[in-house]
Amino acid sequence: MNKKVRNFIFILTGLIMVGLCAVLGEGGISQVNKNEIRTADAASVTEETVVDDISTEVSEQSTLGESLEQTPDEPATSTDAEETEVEDVSPEDKAIMDMIDSMTLEEKVAQLFIITPDALTDNTAVTMAGDMTKQAVDETPVGGVIYMGDNLQSPSQVKEMLSNTNAYSVDRIGLPMFLCVDEEGGSVSRVAGSGRFNVTNAGNMSEIGANGTVDDAKQVGVTIGTYLSELGFNIDFAPVADVLTNPENSIVKYRSFGSDVDTVSRMSIAVAKGLESKGITATYKHFPGHGATAGDTHLGAAFTTKTIDELKAEELVPFKNAIDDGAKLIMVSHISAPNITGHDTPASLSKEMVTDLLRDDMGFDGIVVTDAMEMGAISSKYKSDEAAVMAIQAGVDMILMPEDFDLAYKGVLDAAKSGEISEERLNESLVRIIKVKQGIAGESN
Repeated sequence: MNKKVRNFIFILTGLIMVGLCAVLGEGGISQVNKNEIRTADAASVTEETVVDDISTEVSEQSTLGESLEQTPDEPATSTDAEETEVEDVSPEDKAIMDMIDSMTLEEKVAQLFIITPDALTDNTAVTMAGDMTKQAVDETPVGGVIYMGDNLQSPSQVKEMLSNTNAYSVDRIGLPMFLCVDEEGGSVSRVAGSGRFNVTNAGNMSEIGANGTVDDAKQVGVTIGTYLSELGFNIDFAPVADVLTNPENSIVKYRSFGSDVDTVSRMSIAVAKGLESKGITATYKHFPGHGATAGDTHLGAAFTTKTIDELKAEELVPFKNAIDDGAKLIMVSHISAPNITGHDTPASLSKEMVTDLLRDDMGFDGIVVTDAMEMGAISSKYKSDEAAVMAIQAGVDMILMPEDFDLAYKGVLDAAKSGEISEERLNESLVRIIKVKQGIAGESN
């Protein structure tokens, strides 16, 4: 019953009783008692009538009451779950998620790209990082910059250029810039092979594999890591972990440690350890193994006809061992593996190769970076925006050197805005990127 109605009836009954007592005195008590009974009966009838009149209101209040009684349980359960989740997250991971939450969608997408200083500033043969570089980083804070031979002219010039570029990134987004170079030793040595730096070229890895030891391989990493670190680099796109299973292969013939799986595995890990001992993060390449192919992905399509079991017996072994050893970056190539995927999509754009094989099957949770996307295997078949979107959807974290950076960046950004690529998917890559960057920042302090 409505509380106000009940109170009103009780008060009215009380007033009537008091009035009768005053009039009749003690002699009328008996009569008052009888009248009280009658009044109470009347009140009961009145209450029943009122109840009928307000039954709808009472019913609504009862329903709301039941809802309110249940409400405290629901948020309590949610809160408990949130508290449990928070307890499971380390302070470091929480800090990373807080940083990601503070980033705009544009900033998130920009961090997924590694481009040349030429592409960043829309110039050619860039050899300094001044106002144009700072403005470019402010507008589009990319995740990394890769330097080619023309960008590297002298030790002092390189040190200043890299130092400034890194400072612009830290000021703009609070994260260091990935400062990258291809410095394998031998024929692929942007620094040692230029003749402009007084450093030792470590030579071709094929010679180390054929005649050297694991210690020799580690010394290669130490040698390269020493001069790269002094110049200001923090990422080397080396070592080559390809097993040379096709003797006709000319692409990695001298860059690979050879055809023996165990040798390639142990020596590539040794080079990586040597690099990392000097503060340079290594990148194992070219997953799933370029040594079995005959084609050149720089020029066009290249493929392997091997099955998954055949790859796991040879080409994938060095990558799996590197993962078990704590690899932070793996570069995925543009070769196709039709007997694994059922189609000719390059590995760098294939979910079957990146997510299903490299991540889920082989257990890699570090950064997956593509080989240069300007290479013929990609640029001859896909537009820059299409390829970039496909790569992110496949599970890639960072896109290296798209043929048209502006188009590629806009393609991924538009896909993220439309929901074609979820923001959760972007965040997964950002967690991996930021973890490595924080490690680099810690080593430099």
